[in-house]
Amino acid sequence: MKEQAERLAELRNSLSINEKRDKLAKLQARMADETLWDDWEDGQKVAQDFAELKRDVEEFAMLELLLHEGTPEEFENEIKKMELKAFLSGEHDSGDTIISIHAGQGGTEAMDWVDMLLRMYLRYAEKKKWQAEVISSTPGEEAGLKTVTFEVSGKYAYGFLKHEAGVHRLVRQSPYNADNLRQTSFALVEVIPVIDDSIDIQIKNEDIVFEAFRSSGSGGQNVNKVSTAVRIKHIPTGIVVENQSQRQQGKNREQAMKILRSKLYALEQEKSKTEKKDLKGDYVTPGWGNQIRNYVLHPYKLVKDLRTEVESTNPEAVLDGDLDLFVDAQVKL
Repeated sequence: MKEQAERLAELRNSLSINEKRDKLAKLQARMADETLWDDWEDGQKVAQDFAELKRDVEEFAMLELLLHEGTPEEFENEIKKMELKAFLSGEHDSGDTIISIHAGQGGTEAMDWVDMLLRMYLRYAEKKKWQAEVISSTPGEEAGLKTVTFEVSGKYAYGFLKHEAGVHRLVRQSPYNADNLRQTSFALVEVIPVIDDSIDIQIKNEDIVFEAFRSSGSGGQNVNKVSTAVRIKHIPTGIVVENQSQRQQGKNREQAMKILRSKLYALEQEKSKTEKKDLKGDYVTPGWGNQIRNYVLHPYKLVKDLRTEVESTNPEAVLDGDLDLFVDAQVKL
């Protein structure tokens, strides 16, 4: 009991629970003021902050209750979940994330691999009770996807998923040839934080090229008749962003600009990291040269993370979204 109480006290400090309780009381007072909703966006922001703080405080209160009234196993299971959050102290760790997956070497196999990875992350998000929405996708000629971008919204979504960035390698018997030959496929996963308006990212009108086109995704009868999908190219960096998730062109453009801002911010952050860490010689540039995980389905079954050495002999479960083993190990590094 003493050791558990000490862990709880340490967790209270690392998660700033007392400060969160004070802030929660102040937000509650603001929400009781009817004038808050004169500015709808401000009201929603306050309500969202209140809900997130309330969840953290209530989860900790449950731990305090389990310390005295629960079993040691119940307490251990719950405190492990909250201790993970203590590792997620980065500037954007608690926020949402945008993930893109691109097919690499392997032709149709690689495009199918993109589709499999998309499903894996959507299932993982579902297990975490996060919201996930596909923003844009380019289908493969025969099967799968050449590329796909989706947004994951939920507490600590970016913090948990940011280390998924890198190359994922699949080895299996190919379902796309008659001889069932063993095939190796690659896909690149990019992960960036969603940034809000508090971060100043300047985008000049003359630096972007806007194009509307007909969506190739789902959306009913409107999809192929009206050019609601948008494509924005940022000329100085060459970054291209597409969005076809909404039925209205204006909404798609608004979301595409949000993604562009996030990508430009991530690019600036990456440049800063490169400049600092190149001097130490310990920096790995994100991209096709950075392989992080192998998924082998044949001739044996094994998923292995090349950074943490964590392994699973149940790749089917991993591809169904059971990523906690790998994600949690990387978060704790």
